[in-house]
Amino acid sequence: MKKKIDFVLNGAKVSMEIDPLKRLLDVLREDCALTSVKEGCGEGECGACSVLLDGEIVNSCLIPVGTIEGAAVETVEGIRESENGKRIIDAFAEEGAVQCGFCTPGMMVGAEWILRKYEDPTSDEIRTALSGNLCRCTGYDMIISAVKAAAKGGRK
Repeated sequence: MKKKIDFVLNGAKVSMEIDPLKRLLDVLREDCALTSVKEGCGEGECGACSVLLDGEIVNSCLIPVGTIEGAAVETVEGIRESENGKRIIDAFAEEGAVQCGFCTPGMMVGAEWILRKYEDPTSDEIRTALSGNLCRCTGYDMIISAVKAAAKGGRK
């Protein structure tokens, strides 16, 4: 049975008739054509499907779309247009924090969440905040460096 769901996606209002039990991950990929959101484990363990839901980082594979009525959802496609997003993208490229790219969108969503929460995040704060995002290619040092560089780029 379908239900009308209204939410805000990357700053734009969205209204759709959809199965409320469909995972937010699937809605974003299949119905909204936002392919930055990846399915890794499908169990909320890897962070490849990370999005911001009302400003908090969540695993979209665990969220039934019926629970997001009226909420704001942000993906890399939206974040990349912000000043933070541009700094994050530049910092990930400059620090070599991107390898295969599978985890990168989830890491960038995590980086955005960190930059909103901490003005000058420490390495420990970044490691803790990104502990739900797994990367099998780079190790984490370059990702930590990228988040720190993005934070420094935002200071005036």
